Amino acid sequence: MKTITLIGAPIEEGSGRRGAGMGPTALRIAGIDTVLAELGHRVEDEGDIRPLPARDLSAHPGANNLQMVAAFARAIHDAVHDAARKGHFPLVLGGDHALSMGSVSGVARYADEIGRPLFVLWLDAHADFNSPATSPSGNMHGMPVAFFCGEAEFAPILPKERALVAPKRVYQVGIRSVDARERDEIAEHGVNVYDMRAVDEMGMANIMKQILEDVRTANGLLHVSLDVDFLDPEIAPGVGTTVPGGATFREAHLIMEMLCDSDLVSSLDLVELNPFLDDRGKSARILVELTASLFGRRILDRPTRSA
Repeated sequence: MKTITLIGAPIEEGSGRRGAGMGPTALRIAGIDTVLAELGHRVEDEGDIRPLPARDLSAHPGANNLQMVAAFARAIHDAVHDAARKGHFPLVLGGDHALSMGSVSGVARYADEIGRPLFVLWLDAHADFNSPATSPSGNMHGMPVAFFCGEAEFAPILPKERALVAPKRVYQVGIRSVDARERDEIAEHGVNVYDMRAVDEMGMANIMKQILEDVRTANGLLHVSLDVDFLDPEIAPGVGTTVPGGATFREAHLIMEMLCDSDLVSSLDLVELNPFLDDRGKSARILVELTASLFGRRILDRPTRSA
C-alpha cells in the first residue's frame, strides 16, 4: 500500500494551444482517486497548482510563455519534492509536458538527497530534447528532457546547481517524431531511444526488461512520464500532438504491469491530455486504466465496461 499524492498541474502555456489545462479535472472526473483507493492505496489530493507568472524572468524569443511555464516548473518542483520527502508517491496530473521540468527536477533533488541515481522512462511520441536554440516552434513542452538533463540553461527557471538527470539514464520508448537538430542532440548526449521500429523488432517486453534491469542494478529510482500521444491516436485521441503508429492499448498495459511488478517506480506524470479534443472522455479513462495497472490492478481484476 502506497500513499499517493495527487498534484494537479493545469499548465497549457507550454504547448501553444488551449485545452491541456483541463486535463487534471478530466482525470479526476474519470475517477483516478477512486480507482487508486479501491486498489488499497491511500490517496491525498492536493488540488491544482495555480502559480503567478515568474516576473523575475524576462521574455525569451525562443521560449514561448516563459514566465508562466517557469512559475509552474518551480511550484511543481516544490510540491513533488515535498511529497517524495514525506515518503509519498507523487502523481502529477497534467497539463502539458512542460510540467516535467518541475516534476523530474523535484524527484532528482530527492534522489540526490538519499544518494540514489534517478532514471526516467519517457513514454512519448516525441523526444522533447529541444532548447530555444533548436526548437522550430519555441513551445516549451518540447524542452523538458533537455532541461532536466542540464542542456537547456537559457534562463534561471530553477537553480543551475540543482540535481540533474544523466542523459544516459533517460529511456525514451515509443518515439516516432523527432526534429532533425533534436535527433543529433539526443545521439550526442547518449539518450536511450526505442522508437516504434525498435518496439516492433524487439518487442515491448524485451525493451522493458532491459530498462528495469539497468535501474535495478544501479539501485535507482524510476520516474515515469506518460504522454497521451505515446498511444496510437485511434485509441487515445485527446491530445493536440497526434502522431499515427503509436503504442497499442495492450502494449501500454504490459509496460505498466511490468513496472508494477518491478516495484521500482517512485513517481509518475500523466501529461498532454486535452479533453477538448477527446472523444467522450475516452483518453482520460484509458490513462486511469493504465495508472490502475501501475498500482496493482491485474488482468483478472479488470471490470467489464458496458458499451
